[in-house]
Amino acid sequence: MAARCVCGNPTVVATEPRLPDGTPFPTFYYLTHPGATAAMSELEATHVMAELALTLEDEDVAAHYRRAHEAYLGDRAVHGTVPEIDGISAGGMPARVKCLHALAAHSLAAGPGVNPIGDDALRRASWSPERCRCADPGEGR
Repeated sequence: MAARCVCGNPTVVATEPRLPDGTPFPTFYYLTHPGATAAMSELEATHVMAELALTLEDEDVAAHYRRAHEAYLGDRAVHGTVPEIDGISAGGMPARVKCLHALAAHSLAAGPGVNPIGDDALRRASWSPERCRCADPGEGR
């Protein structure tokens, strides 16, 4: 388990970089909490990704995002090297904002301050790992 919400329920899992059938799988951190996934889907539906992508025009944000990409690759490399996905992380890193689910998962697993776009998405989200809502209808357990 790569991250849990405040009540201890799974929020992010870390997956092997190669599936059991041999298929390369670049998404190392996978968002699993129903409330978190719903919140990222809500944000994506409001087209916030375009707004977040514009923040990459700032050189400091872009450099921080590139470091997040490199950190993601480093985390995954501990679990094995897969040449077919060498240099590929997730969520559009290091140059685009493609999937808030993947970026939020990275932020939750790595901790605040590692992935600026994932951190921003979590700040904007209706769900937070700091407020247990797992028992709320629709949140899941």
